[in-house]
Amino acid sequence: MLGPNQYVPQCGTDRGPLIIWSLVVVGALSFVGLLVAAPLAQANGLQWFSFAVHEAFGHVCHQTPERSFYIAAYPLAVCARCTGLYLGFAAGVVFYPVIRSLKRTHAPERKWLFIAASPLAIDFAVGFLGIWENTGFSRFSTGAILGAATVFFVIPGLVHLSQNPRLFAGRPAEKRESQATYSPAIPEQVAPSQSDYSAPLRRI
Repeated sequence: MLGPNQYVPQCGTDRGPLIIWSLVVVGALSFVGLLVAAPLAQANGLQWFSFAVHEAFGHVCHQTPERSFYIAAYPLAVCARCTGLYLGFAAGVVFYPVIRSLKRTHAPERKWLFIAASPLAIDFAVGFLGIWENTGFSRFSTGAILGAATVFFVIPGLVHLSQNPRLFAGRPAEKRESQATYSPAIPEQVAPSQSDYSAPLRRI
């Protein structure tokens, strides 16, 4: 039971998962929107905008044109595999409340994340080793599987952080007591004793 100084507002715990999910949805859809906006901007003469988007995504993707999808005769800001990752993650976030409760903070076992990453790893390995040439669809689909699976690990972790009482409650009472104002001790007043010099006969 929480003490009076550890009250957690109900609005913070009840609305926290919904707020977190909404922010992730906006962020994921914004990334997907930028991927599509880059070639459209270049096709409409906004080279500066397309260049800025490609430059930003160039830090996380090789952006090889022959391994990318095209819109309006111009490539997307990332390759087909990264497009699958972003689109898969965005789709997983949007449909997450339909599949799983937002209030659940327990992520699935880690083995499921490795299982979801296996198709992508295999598709990359067979292409890299020259066993067979992977296609844009294989790169996109394997990336989408991993992107969608990642949602089930990201959302529970963020929701767990939003439900942490330390994010809403004030400082613990014991800390405030330890930081109480220090008041120096006042020395006791000692009554002066009567001097022997008050009686002349005592000095002899």
